Amino acid sequence: MPKSLISIQDFSKDEILRILDSAAGFEKDRERDFLAGKVVACLFFEPSTRTRLSFEAAVNRLGARVIGFPDTRNTSQTKGETLEDTIRIVSNYVDLIVMRHPMAGAADIAASVASVPVINAGDGANQHPTQTLLDLYAIKKTQGRLEGLDINMVGDLKYGRAVHSLVEAMSWFSPRFTFTSPEELNIPRKYLEMLDSRGVPYRQVSRIEDGLNECDILYMTRVQQERFPDMEEYEKVKDVYRLTASMLGGVRPGMRIMHPLPRVGEIAEDVDPTPYAYYFQEAGGGMYVRMAIISYLLGYSF
Repeated sequence: MPKSLISIQDFSKDEILRILDSAAGFEKDRERDFLAGKVVACLFFEPSTRTRLSFEAAVNRLGARVIGFPDTRNTSQTKGETLEDTIRIVSNYVDLIVMRHPMAGAADIAASVASVPVINAGDGANQHPTQTLLDLYAIKKTQGRLEGLDINMVGDLKYGRAVHSLVEAMSWFSPRFTFTSPEELNIPRKYLEMLDSRGVPYRQVSRIEDGLNECDILYMTRVQQERFPDMEEYEKVKDVYRLTASMLGGVRPGMRIMHPLPRVGEIAEDVDPTPYAYYFQEAGGGMYVRMAIISYLLGYSF
């Protein structure tokens, strides 16, 4: 079975560092065509802007071609075709599949039947490993290291797949975590148990002010309406946090604010021109990281 990237756990610590180094190389020289003749399928079963476009840009920069769809309206899924059958068919046409799906576990199902590598571009509230790798790339660029950092994760820690993947990845680099959320959106217990098993310290708070001035990375997230089975629960917590420029007076000079985007009000626009805002640059690095991932899974390196 070909190597796929379904969970961040599919890459070792050494492989992660190799991907980050390769991404830095692509950022210095992004016009590479050593994948000429390859075809990559981008199958997006739910909406995406940054992830889909950065993957497609990455494929094109590498000299390969893209096929696929941005939603399911014009596919045989509307006729009742199973996900497994869709993946089996697409595997005949391409060298690699990138897939986003609203169902947790869908990427694992796809990888189990595919004859080519599969990259999980987000499966429901489960995992988003390529977002994690671009997050790590941004952290390393801004902090100069990955080891021994204070990370404050704020907002939707229950349904936030980017949060889940990043917690797993950063746990290899001796961090100290603050988890800031209302009780309804606390990080799932299995991730705390994983941190306990690895001896990673963490604390859980409900006020953003409680961890704002003691972190190197402030990782903001939106409260994701589409993940809530109960709209009353969503209405209770949708506006629980809002970061403004006036709140940043006591933060560490090197602190950077990150966000997997899109934002819907949890970061005020007056934060954008501050030296702490890094979410747009963070997203910009996604293309280079995805170039590195695609190349690695297809057996090439920068």
